[in-house]
Amino acid sequence: MNGNALELKKLSRSFGTLDVLRELSLEIKSGEFVAVVGPSGCGKTTLLNLLSGYDQPSSGVITREGQVRMVYQQDGLFPWLTVAENIALGLRQIKNEMERTRQINEMVRLIRLEGFERHYPHQLSGGMRQRVELARALAGEADILLLDEPFSALDYLTRLRMRQELARILHERPLTVALVTHDIEEAAQLADRVIVLSERPAQVRSEFWIEVPRPRDLTHPKVVNAIHRVLAEMGIEKDSEFTLSKTT
Repeated sequence: MNGNALELKKLSRSFGTLDVLRELSLEIKSGEFVAVVGPSGCGKTTLLNLLSGYDQPSSGVITREGQVRMVYQQDGLFPWLTVAENIALGLRQIKNEMERTRQINEMVRLIRLEGFERHYPHQLSGGMRQRVELARALAGEADILLLDEPFSALDYLTRLRMRQELARILHERPLTVALVTHDIEEAAQLADRVIVLSERPAQVRSEFWIEVPRPRDLTHPKVVNAIHRVLAEMGIEKDSEFTLSKTT
């Protein structure tokens, strides 16, 4: 895999006569954070489902190196289970009860929800529930984290806090991450590389690298630069004096 955690070669996916992805090729290196953006309906979630193995391509090859976990737009917490019990679902492979409890406590500390272990999802805020969802995905042997609009249901200020939390968590527990998002600001603030997809049937239209350590301030010149260049690439804003490393 040459250091790649995920590799797609000429990947196509069709649903009947509808071509969603066409000969899309992409490499994501181990430890890299990649955000995927593009026009609505271009196939971003389809791509993520293929990366996870939930769906299979019509043609082409996907190679994965490591255990994959996914976090969806709406949290998938079981309402009848507590915070600790929901996180424990990600640790089912651990048979030793003391070790499982230790890892649950470690994940609770990681997401800064000490004291909420016995709370149920309805007793938590939206941001807290999403942190529990992240903890469940990160628990155990996860190597690759796939994120499908994980913060889109939250209000703006909570989304900002969750970005900071995600950056902090990944600093403590580095993983390969692929994020699908409609939020260009979110992509530029979090990702090492932003992939812009074309209209359906989607192909990689362009790529932007953002060489700024996380966590990043939204006002950092390179983050602002990246936002404007991605918007320009998608035809939302005129490309002016902004410059950033780009390949097509």
